[in-house]
Amino acid sequence: MRKIILFSLSVLLFASCNKKQLAQLNKEKTDLQALLDKSKTDCDALTAKLNNDISDLKNQIKLKDGDVTNERAKLKALEDELAYLKRTNTNLLDRLSDLSIVSKDGAESIKKSLDALNRQSSYIQDLNSNLRRKDSLNLALVMNLKRSLENVNDQDVNVEVKKGVVYISLSDKMLFKYGSYDITTQAETVLGKIAKVVNDRKDFDILVEGHTDNMPYNSASALEDNWDLSAKRATSVVRTLQKKYGVAPERMTAGGRGEYVPKVTNSDASSRSTNRRTEIVILPKLDQFFQLFEAGK
Repeated sequence: MRKIILFSLSVLLFASCNKKQLAQLNKEKTDLQALLDKSKTDCDALTAKLNNDISDLKNQIKLKDGDVTNERAKLKALEDELAYLKRTNTNLLDRLSDLSIVSKDGAESIKKSLDALNRQSSYIQDLNSNLRRKDSLNLALVMNLKRSLENVNDQDVNVEVKKGVVYISLSDKMLFKYGSYDITTQAETVLGKIAKVVNDRKDFDILVEGHTDNMPYNSASALEDNWDLSAKRATSVVRTLQKKYGVAPERMTAGGRGEYVPKVTNSDASSRSTNRRTEIVILPKLDQFFQLFEAGK
């Protein structure tokens, strides 16, 4: 009888231990499943971000491919002109070698022509070099701006290269309240990020252009019309860049374009919203630009 009782107790004790171990294993299984679910969620989020980054890079590459095609066409035209000049140069040299058929004055004239052609050839080569350097600087500037503004809504800020210079287009709804030219707090943060980039690029000037839609301006303020409003908004941006973020005022120009340079037709509310914007154009310094052409004379 005693043996039976001991055996029963042993069985009960073993069963109790197995239940505890089973409960512990179930808990560990639950914890591992939760960890696995979290890892999967994090992995999905990271994958989505990487896909977005890849899509942005593809768009940038596509944009640059178009610019490269245009610049290559320009370069090909310049190279053709240079080849023509070299052929002309060779013909003149051939004529100069036979001075028996050329008078002294004629030989001197040919020498002057050769000197002029050599200067022009050197100018074209320098111009090609400067065009390639400008494109490299623009690309680096665009990439820095996109990195700095990556947390800003893409609908509010657009950075692109047009006509060989960098454009930053800022939406009206982010910068100002309706009919106002006072900078919003959100816009000050964005302008601060832009200022940090342009302050590191002191070989560029900044043109700020205000744009409106074609709806008549209606406010109790002293402003006369959309043109007046766009000029005031451009001036507000320039003052904020100068006073709050230390951008040198001599580098900046403020201008109002009113309703006269729309991006799209003002056919509906969405189109008018697109046209209400402020554009910051980052330009090479004009004195350096004109010096480049003076060098070719």
